[in-house]
Amino acid sequence: MSKQSGSPGRMRWMIYGANGYTGELIAREAARRGLKPVLAGRRRESVEALARTLGLEARAFGLDDVLALTGQIQGEDQALGLVLNCAGPFSATAAPMMEACLRARAHYLDITGEIAVFEHAQSLHVRARDAGVVLCPGVGFDVIPTDCVAAALKEALPDATHLTLGFDSRSGFSPGTAKTSVEGLAQGGKVRRDGKIVTVPLAYEVRRIDFGDGEKEAMTIPWGDVSTAYHTTGIPNIQAFIPGSPRMIASARRANHVRPLLGLPWVQKLIKARIARTVKGPSEEKCAQMPTFVWGEATNAHGEKKTARIRTANGYSLTITGSLAVVEYLMKAQPAGGAYTPARLVGADLVTRLPGSGPLQIV
Repeated sequence: MSKQSGSPGRMRWMIYGANGYTGELIAREAARRGLKPVLAGRRRESVEALARTLGLEARAFGLDDVLALTGQIQGEDQALGLVLNCAGPFSATAAPMMEACLRARAHYLDITGEIAVFEHAQSLHVRARDAGVVLCPGVGFDVIPTDCVAAALKEALPDATHLTLGFDSRSGFSPGTAKTSVEGLAQGGKVRRDGKIVTVPLAYEVRRIDFGDGEKEAMTIPWGDVSTAYHTTGIPNIQAFIPGSPRMIASARRANHVRPLLGLPWVQKLIKARIARTVKGPSEEKCAQMPTFVWGEATNAHGEKKTARIRTANGYSLTITGSLAVVEYLMKAQPAGGAYTPARLVGADLVTRLPGSGPLQIV
């Protein structure tokens, strides 16, 4: 167990990437609740300005030097017990921060949806267990609601062999999410087949789904649940879907032909620079008006089927309340070290306890 975890309510913790769109939203809500996270990020000016506004400590540092990063977590006077990483793309930030947290014996959380990050965390399970450190990426949207749906469906149909998950969200993209999506396009579609993650074309499968707000055309996406739902449930065949207009589905399928080009570093850099200039993230007012509909379907070898649906707050509001719920859980609880998914760490009822969530219904 990390040396800070035995002090309920007094654990010192950090939000890294607090100057980003979602990181700032989480930092402001944490301060409103009376929590005192250290705010950190790469850009000193913006981190310090936010920290002054909220009356919190600020630090500025990059993630290039793991030894220096470990020193930031261990601290000169008092070590941090937990880091919530909000700096995307997590393909670049998660691995060095996880490594530093393991060395410093601090819990690691993040708000990613990236398959590779979840799989990396699972590969560190034994080290995390031995260090008494919790590694739990994905403590936001979409992973919390779909992970809880997956766990509930596994309980309802214990012999399920196939699991399909999806969500209908209209919240729009933050800059970090948009950049992550561009990386995902270059890597192609992903599904889990017979326990293994395999690459398939983008929009590999299209079907009509009622996520909870009427039936819509939907397509497969390479989403984090392909990893997390397997580690939560053990179900060997998993796909994730989102609604898509005919134009969106056609565009995704056309992108299969230029995937090698999308993966070139200079092309990625060009697209991400444009995102940084043009994508600002949705306003608070816009978010509040946009609930999310989450759906899941489990089937077994006999063709029996269970379907789950839940309506939640918009993705950004859920990420704020969900990530802080996990932070507050780790301030009070002392789980064994290891790599976790949100539902395995906090429980399958986590999503129903978050503001804006309705009941989780299974038929």
